[in-house]
Amino acid sequence: MLDLRWVSESLDEVKAQLARRGYRDEAVLSSLAKLAGERRAAIAEVESRRAELNAASGAMAKIADKKSAEFAEKREALRTLGDQIKELEAKKVEIETELEGILLGLPNVPDPSTPDGLDESANVVVRTWGEKPALSFTPKDHVDLGTSLGLLDFERARKVSGARFSVLKGLGARLERGLMQLMLDLHVDEHGYEEVWVPALVKDSALRGTSQLPKFEKDVFKLAAKVGEDDAEGGYDLYLIPTAEVPVTNLHADEILEADQLPIAYAAYTPCFRSEAGSHGRDTRGMIRQHQFDKVELVRFVTPEQAIEEHEKLTRHAEAVLQRLGLHYRVIQLCAGDMGFAAKKCFDLEVWLPGQDAYREISSCSWFGDFQARRMGARYRPAPKAKPQLLHTINGSGLAIGRTLVAILEQYQQADGSVVIPEALRPYVGGRAKIG
Repeated sequence: MLDLRWVSESLDEVKAQLARRGYRDEAVLSSLAKLAGERRAAIAEVESRRAELNAASGAMAKIADKKSAEFAEKREALRTLGDQIKELEAKKVEIETELEGILLGLPNVPDPSTPDGLDESANVVVRTWGEKPALSFTPKDHVDLGTSLGLLDFERARKVSGARFSVLKGLGARLERGLMQLMLDLHVDEHGYEEVWVPALVKDSALRGTSQLPKFEKDVFKLAAKVGEDDAEGGYDLYLIPTAEVPVTNLHADEILEADQLPIAYAAYTPCFRSEAGSHGRDTRGMIRQHQFDKVELVRFVTPEQAIEEHEKLTRHAEAVLQRLGLHYRVIQLCAGDMGFAAKKCFDLEVWLPGQDAYREISSCSWFGDFQARRMGARYRPAPKAKPQLLHTINGSGLAIGRTLVAILEQYQQADGSVVIPEALRPYVGGRAKIG
């Protein structure tokens, strides 16, 4: 969430920054301007009345006869002023609550280093790694490869759960599990992340903290029944997580960390669940866009001064998985208009899929500034006894496991329909070197 004071006092700059993202909702911005003006007026009025109160209190203190009519008159005037100040402060809180409601729906402002542009055509290729596989035959996609090799079963998944689900069988299931283990071993043992195992069900407060709510409510699955009906409040709602970013980032909600604890780095495997609202007809074939998928997530808590370097570091850590597996990919810096709602700066890793003759996103590594931390109340103390400041948060997939399996099948496919298993993955699948 954007800073209420900054938005109220620097509205023209806010509008200019949001315009870089293509955000020009005049009705919302007009309401924002109106409320910001009312907030400034309310603050000025409260300060004016407080000055009157202080002056009147001082004058009353000088009256020697505490039983005189003058003293009683001054005391009554003070009560009236006190009541007026309470009413004005309540009005100010009401305005700020309305402002915060609007701010929850506003995207983050882009960092100056984020390129201008309104869609993916303005994204910038930062670097590439490896070469496209030189295939002397027409490549198959992962659906044909996976089903012919007995790794994937979409028909039985549809029977059990409907569209956009998959069943992995035999070596397919073992490859998925092996990839999860390889990623966690790499990030924990070599990159220094602390592994955490977190719930796949979270409260709405956690989704609000990382910006999924209220903006993307249609994209998350909500449990029909409340939990804890015996509680005094009558229970609460739980949601299936769309990514481990939600529970992991919220581990430090409403906390004050010490500067010498930072940066903090977590790695977590979780299943992820997304309704994919609004994506009908897009990527419906295979494992690219599903309602349930597996992912290893990387999350870093840093100071503002550490943020740019730490964002680059996390991105390189996600890249290391692709390099270890020998998969050709490229790194894209997203332009302002193509970034996610909460991102300030973002690098996407796009892996090459010969079966689709296209690069596809396999990780999105985002720096959020203090956007999430302000929602969560996540702060740090720069020095002992110093005033707490908001943390900066960074996260990225390290990697999406299903899409990594897709890339392996397509990049390592052979002319006879078999698939070579990357050398780094073989210890996790019983030493197998080939599928088929």
